[in-house]
Amino acid sequence: MAQSDNRTAAIVGGGVIGGGWAARFALMGWDVRIFDPDPEAERKISEVLAGAERALPMLYDAPMPTRGQITFHSDLAEAVNGVAYIQESVPERLDLKHKVFAQIQDACPEDAVLASSTSGFKPSELQDGALRPGQIVVAHPFNPVYLLPLAELVPGEGGDPATTERARQILREIGMYPLHVRAEIDAHIADRFLEAVWREALWLVKDGIATTEEIDDAIRYGFGLRWAQMGLFETYRIAGGEAGMKHFLEQFGPCLTWPWTKLMDVPEYNDALVDLIAGQSDDQSGHMSIRELERLRDNNLVAMMRALKGQGAAAGKLILDHETDLRGPLQDDVPLVTIRRTVPVDWTDVNGHMNEGRYGQVFSDASEELMTHVGADRDYIAAGNSYFTAETNIKYLAETLAAESFYVETRVLLGEGKKLRLWHEMKRASDDEILATCDQFLLHVSLETRKSCPPLPHVAEAVERLAAAHSA
Repeated sequence: MAQSDNRTAAIVGGGVIGGGWAARFALMGWDVRIFDPDPEAERKISEVLAGAERALPMLYDAPMPTRGQITFHSDLAEAVNGVAYIQESVPERLDLKHKVFAQIQDACPEDAVLASSTSGFKPSELQDGALRPGQIVVAHPFNPVYLLPLAELVPGEGGDPATTERARQILREIGMYPLHVRAEIDAHIADRFLEAVWREALWLVKDGIATTEEIDDAIRYGFGLRWAQMGLFETYRIAGGEAGMKHFLEQFGPCLTWPWTKLMDVPEYNDALVDLIAGQSDDQSGHMSIRELERLRDNNLVAMMRALKGQGAAAGKLILDHETDLRGPLQDDVPLVTIRRTVPVDWTDVNGHMNEGRYGQVFSDASEELMTHVGADRDYIAAGNSYFTAETNIKYLAETLAAESFYVETRVLLGEGKKLRLWHEMKRASDDEILATCDQFLLHVSLETRKSCPPLPHVAEAVERLAAAHSA
């Protein structure tokens, strides 16, 4: 058998999970060999890869590696010969996995990592009867593998420490977070939580307490957002206030014996358990005060919900709809106040002030508010008409910090035919100091021809009226 290549991986089983692994490795610069007897495997994985190529690079501001070569193989031995890393993602049947591992180990390098995507089997079950048991580890990912970084790395008692370390290094190299699970347990760590929540959800639906949508809403509008950025214990540490985790446990520990859930097999609640959890929580988060943790939590929640808002999904759609109620129509003042808002934390850079690119967004938002005011709204755009910015000239006059409130005053300098020229002044709300100005020139266009054209009469009349009122 040839020794392992440095950056070649084999994917055995090309379903949803295997395709995600293939995409992650290839986009991180690894050559990938795929074995899957499904005649549709190449088409399916190509479609997963197309989605990954669109999404994964958007996470990074650094340049992505040159994409590795993906090849499809009808012979398993050929696919695994000489590779550094093998990810098995065949169906969850132990007899099938044993058969596949035997074929892989007959052909792969002895120093290659042989990892399984299994969500339920323990490493000892996978290693049973294997030619080289220590070579087999669990690396359990989450869908979509090309975006979600967690991989539960479970070597088991029979795992080879050198193989485990190579697996950890390779997973980190492709942008994953290898969570080393030290003890063997069915379903590892994460899926045990998911299974507990899933079982309780099934009971709630069966007993007529909640619908599937109501259960999903409870997660995505509430604790799911907290879990996404602080997990379970750090979230509850904050809930304990300045007294921390021990106070939280003292307050809510007795609830374990209450009949809130169908899952009533709970650990004995005693001082030893309280001290154990409180001590680990101190080790995890004790270097930060509760106020610091709250600030971190709030910043993360704002950034995540604003991301959801940008996609019009879940809690983000809720904010979008609420904004419509809060904003109301513009008043026909001279100048128009088109924007009133606060600088969000995700708009700031390493210097703590608003990034210059965000000023462009502020003035773009101001012009969109004006367009809505004159009738060039979403329906107008959906009908094939809009204004496109042709030129801007922004001047930065003063520093703008996170959480500062500001407003934008907009004047229509020119409203003639297809031409629209706006003057924006961004001002700090607390003292009316001008923070930045923007001279913006727009052209009305047809979205069908993508060429300039006169606006529809009702929009043209509104623009001309504003231009006359603002002429001074």
